[in-house]
Amino acid sequence: MGRSTEMAKKTNPSEVARLKRKKRIRKNITGTQERPRLSIFRSDKHIYAQIIDDIQGVTLVAASTLSPEYKGMESPEGKVGAAKRVGEMIARKAQEKGISKVVFDRNGFIYHGRVQALADAARQAGLDF
Repeated sequence: MGRSTEMAKKTNPSEVARLKRKKRIRKNITGTQERPRLSIFRSDKHIYAQIIDDIQGVTLVAASTLSPEYKGMESPEGKVGAAKRVGEMIARKAQEKGISKVVFDRNGFIYHGRVQALADAARQAGLDF
């Protein structure tokens, strides 16, 4: 009753808690054409960021540690360094597309460590949120 299938698949309690936080956050956050949503996802090895226009349902810009342009860079210091690089990449790509203001969606992850590093690097590279 009312339990989403996405949550039902997960047995890890911390993942279930993250998905609950995600639902709570996404109730209030929507990306528009003027101010799209910067959504991040953090796995054990990689970090992904994309800028999304929720009204049209389109990903405008994406960057991750698996992107070809990331592979061409010299390897950073650990996973936090990688997150900083991805933050800089997403900001640079967004500015090339004319996007300067976004709304930040941490996707249920706690604003700490790699998530914070990505957000700070994107801000320093010129994104406004």
